[in-house]
Amino acid sequence: MADTLTSSAVPPGASSAAAADEAPLRRAGLTPLRRRVLIAAVFIAVVALWQLAVTALDVSHLIFPGPLAVVQALYDGIASGDIPTHLWVTLYEILAGFAAGALAGFVLGALIGQSALLEAVLYPYVVAFQTVPKVAVAPLFVLWFGFGTTSKVIITATIVFFPVLANTIVGLRSAPREQIDLMRAFTASAWHVFRMVRLPHALPYVFAGLDIGIVLSVIGAIVGEFVGAQAGLGYLILQRNFSMDAAGMFAILIVLSFIGIVLHAAVRWIARRVIFWADAFSDLSRGS
Repeated sequence: MADTLTSSAVPPGASSAAAADEAPLRRAGLTPLRRRVLIAAVFIAVVALWQLAVTALDVSHLIFPGPLAVVQALYDGIASGDIPTHLWVTLYEILAGFAAGALAGFVLGALIGQSALLEAVLYPYVVAFQTVPKVAVAPLFVLWFGFGTTSKVIITATIVFFPVLANTIVGLRSAPREQIDLMRAFTASAWHVFRMVRLPHALPYVFAGLDIGIVLSVIGAIVGEFVGAQAGLGYLILQRNFSMDAAGMFAILIVLSFIGIVLHAAVRWIARRVIFWADAFSDLSRGS
């Protein structure tokens, strides 16, 4: 009875998804606890070697500051309110640009993935747009949409757009032909085929694109702020650069890295619950 109650309290597929996540680690002889300990040990070793190298070589803090100076700069930036104030601006640009680019990429990818005509007509233009370096067109977006957050959101959206689009197209075309033919034999509409066959098979690929896009969105927002901005962490990095504050720049880079890690983990967490039937490691990586 206790086993029955325990199993009924676990959401369907949750245990299989967790087992799929842990299987590669266990095959490598790593338990979750041992993995965390190794990650912490590597971090401590890198920071210690960094501090020792800077001290032993007597490197100027204006060129390459030690970790203690970076931690102090991070604390000062948070305590003064500079980092939190600019953080919210950059975070808004990241999330808004990611949402816009992901939505546009998924919708267009869903259309192209089901239509050979649209692929033949539109996809070459999409690829041509993607090959243009976003750093090169970022000044145009700032010129057209101003120095506010709108231009940064658009720049971020253009960077997120293509990974989601490409993975959506590949995912929709990965659906087994037999299942599609069977649905059509039972007079299923195109919408039912999409919803019940194509989309479930495409979701692992779509989340792979989202996983790539959420990391690239951080880069997009910072690139936009470098080109022209009135606020944001990229704008703050430029300020620190003008004042020769290398430790302050390192501190902001740590904040940006933390944002990227948290957002990446959030997408993975959502993926494990939305596509709980899929192997979270193999399926999310093969789509990219």
